[in-house]
Amino acid sequence: MKNLLQIAYDAMDEKQAADLKIIDFRDQSPYVDYFIIGSARNYRMARSIIDNVEEKALEAGYEIRHTYVENTTKWLMIDMGEVVCHVFYDGERELYNLEGLWKDLPTVEM
Repeated sequence: MKNLLQIAYDAMDEKQAADLKIIDFRDQSPYVDYFIIGSARNYRMARSIIDNVEEKALEAGYEIRHTYVENTTKWLMIDMGEVVCHVFYDGERELYNLEGLWKDLPTVEM
């Protein structure tokens, strides 16, 4: 069985999330192992990415803790416990700069 990190990454990539980055939190947090951060061109694309992650994770038997997909924000998220996926659009990624905030943590290449 594929692990959740691979499933989520592949699901985001399948829906053409741009500039995917994985931050490794395993030695920093008891609540999350990885953040996957990606970009989308607009809300519709960002929503499609999150929906695909949710569908693929559920198909593989994983639990979804929470999704945040309001169309009033430009930062969508899905929390699956060990993996949290963030999708930004329209400049929000640069504004929040999660990669910069967590720049001292290791990253994972897929």
